[in-house]
Amino acid sequence: MQYMGLNELREKFLSFMESKGHLRLPSFPLIPKDDNSLLLINSGMAPMKKYFTGEITPPRSRVTTCQKCIRTPDIERVGITARHGTYFEMLGNFSFGDYFKHEATAWAWEFFTKELEMPVDKLYVSIYQDDDEAYDIWTKEVGVDPSHMVRMGKEDNFWEHGSGPCGPCSEIYFDRGDEKGCGKPDCHVGCECDRFVEVWNLVFSQFESDGKGNYTEMAKKNIDTGMGLERLACVMQGVDNLFLVDTVQNIMKHISQVVGVNYGEDDKKDISLRVITDHIRSTTFMIADGVMPSNEGRGYVLRRLLRRAARHGRLLGRTEPFLYQICDTVIKENASAYPELVEKKDYIIKLIQVEEENFAKTIDAGLAMLREIIENKDVDILTGEDAFKLNDTFGFPIDLTREILSERGIKVDVERFHELMLLQKQRSRKARKNAGADAWDSDSIDFNDLSATEFVGYTDYQCEAKVVAIAKDGERVDRAQEGENVIVALDRTPFYAESGGQVGDSGEIKAGNCMIEVDDVKKDPTGVFMHMCVVDTGTIAVGDTVTAKIDIERRLDIMRNHTAAHLLQAALREVLGTHVQQAGQLVDEDVVRFDFTHFSAMTAEELLAVEKRVNEIILAGIPVTCTEMSIDEAKKKGAMALFGEKYGDIVRVVEVSDFSKEFCGGTHVDNSAKVGMFKIKQEGSVAAGVRRIEAVTGHNFIKYLNNAILMISQAASTLHVNNPFELVQGAARMMVRIKEMEKQIEELQNEIAKDQTGAILDNAEEVQGTKVITAMLNGAPADALRKTCENIEEAVDDAVAVLASVTDGKLIFACVCTKNAIAKGLKAGNIVREVARIAGGNGGGKPNIAMAGGKDLTKADEALYAVKDIVEKALG
Repeated sequence: MQYMGLNELREKFLSFMESKGHLRLPSFPLIPKDDNSLLLINSGMAPMKKYFTGEITPPRSRVTTCQKCIRTPDIERVGITARHGTYFEMLGNFSFGDYFKHEATAWAWEFFTKELEMPVDKLYVSIYQDDDEAYDIWTKEVGVDPSHMVRMGKEDNFWEHGSGPCGPCSEIYFDRGDEKGCGKPDCHVGCECDRFVEVWNLVFSQFESDGKGNYTEMAKKNIDTGMGLERLACVMQGVDNLFLVDTVQNIMKHISQVVGVNYGEDDKKDISLRVITDHIRSTTFMIADGVMPSNEGRGYVLRRLLRRAARHGRLLGRTEPFLYQICDTVIKENASAYPELVEKKDYIIKLIQVEEENFAKTIDAGLAMLREIIENKDVDILTGEDAFKLNDTFGFPIDLTREILSERGIKVDVERFHELMLLQKQRSRKARKNAGADAWDSDSIDFNDLSATEFVGYTDYQCEAKVVAIAKDGERVDRAQEGENVIVALDRTPFYAESGGQVGDSGEIKAGNCMIEVDDVKKDPTGVFMHMCVVDTGTIAVGDTVTAKIDIERRLDIMRNHTAAHLLQAALREVLGTHVQQAGQLVDEDVVRFDFTHFSAMTAEELLAVEKRVNEIILAGIPVTCTEMSIDEAKKKGAMALFGEKYGDIVRVVEVSDFSKEFCGGTHVDNSAKVGMFKIKQEGSVAAGVRRIEAVTGHNFIKYLNNAILMISQAASTLHVNNPFELVQGAARMMVRIKEMEKQIEELQNEIAKDQTGAILDNAEEVQGTKVITAMLNGAPADALRKTCENIEEAVDDAVAVLASVTDGKLIFACVCTKNAIAKGLKAGNIVREVARIAGGNGGGKPNIAMAGGKDLTKADEALYAVKDIVEKALG
């Protein structure tokens, strides 16, 4: 057995399984596709569940993969121990109704003993206690010494997850020797010590479970193999844990270089080095597969990992962002197997840097608050309110707060924290109107018995077709009649089904005297196009021959917008940088709505530059070509793929010369000039690190331009400007007039206030030598009340005045205490607050002048009447 690098091991396994007739598939993205049961892919077989259940036909009955995986249930243990990690790779070979126990066991043994040259005497095999068939195969066919066979119970060696396929397991263990053991005389396979390491796990899926303890033999049995690549590398490299494996160790060395700390010299610092090493691996791969930092779901997992790593960097003395620098090494060490890391390098680095910088702005303040709580309150439990404030104000994930405090033996009231988070969500959640039930219940329809629909819509706008299925109210039917909402499946169609951000086509289906309006088209997982229809006249039945025709004008508008979306992405990457990636889009007949990764609002200059570049390409009249080719050829041409998308061997590439090359199954114009013109309507934020541009093309550009011209003309007319091109000058003249009028109004209000002041002072009463004045000035705005208070302050040395007004249905109070009154201890803020409370309001302000509001208009007089008593009480 010789030393073998992790990358070499991965390739050796996959090549070996290819030699046994397996189809090598690239790793599926970490974001599960069409599977809401998982946040992130956590095992080698997880992306292939539908192959095992038969919902989707696999590309071949024998498949092999090396699957990227993320598991976070033990995240708090990562770093503390050397065996826990969140990111790992799982080698696997899978059989879908093809080979079974005989071949799976033989190939596992051959790979270990022949390919890797593992000593036979170091290998042990476990089986399910009742699986005599497996025992005989291992001992009599493969040749394993019976003394190296171990039977285990259901808990250890029987794979079952509720109802569905299940079966016994068989595992291969590697004996690392006595020196790695616990020293007990009975140390054996299954012991909790580090001597026997499980390196291969075979699941023999041969039963169907009803979830109640009843098992039925499956007609077609499956094989699911799982083998942790890092664990296998530990064995082949003779190291104790994944952090010492060659590729992982190279990442840690880079971290050590940046933070100035060496691994193995200090136990506490080793914990931080392990945390950072593991988390930067996980986050790099997650971002490459399209995960964005957020406060929910997988985005929260990413943010939590990044912030945990950043915090451990600070524990090592690194206060400046540095994680983004380590990405280079992560990408370099994994580039041979995962080229998408190289393709997304700029974006990965930029996103991590921005997330680090954002956290750095708040972490010091958050840590200071935590220290203050710990030092001043001397508590054993942090309140949910304090934990919520840390999260809401400083962006501290609750898990990070718990981890920091657990190091000091302090717990957190997590239950109360989650209550407050729920209340916040309820407050911020916008009211949603119930749009009513979907007229076409497409999710519950089963079209699995049908062949995939032939799509002819790239070249044909209408075609003859046969009705192969009809569904109504969630059930399959033989026919439909006038007035019914139905789903119609055809053997071939010109209608594009909603996909890749492009909406489905609309149009009509005709059959004799039957006319059907098609409102939308969707596609099920098996490739059947579901036409969402309303039967206008007549009756349609399964087996009818029909003419399907799309709304051509609508399709052309959609095509213009879709091609423009490609041009927009290319222009954004030119102007802003290659970190820009598509993060979503909507292409319909009205608008180009394009979401992209960027970390600040675009400037007016950047928007103009992007718009100008797109229009340059449009005006150049460049041919737009759509070509099917192998995925390898497409990547060599530099075609861009969407984050998280899984592509087959053959892909469709849309090219606009060398300017834009993208994987795309949508419909496009055949020349850039047919887009017409391109105009950005608006740009804004939709999420952290994601911006959105809305733009128009073609007819919608003309409509937008005409509306803008009409508004300019109407504005010019309103401002009495004859020439619309002089609108700015006209607006400027109007602003001068408005300012002159405002000045005149202010002067008039001052005169009125002076006149009112004199009248108000005539009604003054005295309390202990201080004049007390009250007045109701209905209709006077708050500014007028304040001005009158200022006039009283100038006119009298020792006075208190409270003025009231009801304006626009609101009750306002203003109070002034002049210089000598303040010297006696009277304060306008206190007085006006007491007055307002009588009218059900509140307020306050400075000692000399203060304002307040009242809720009960009927209590205005009562409140003013109480002023004298309030002043008398304040004077003592």
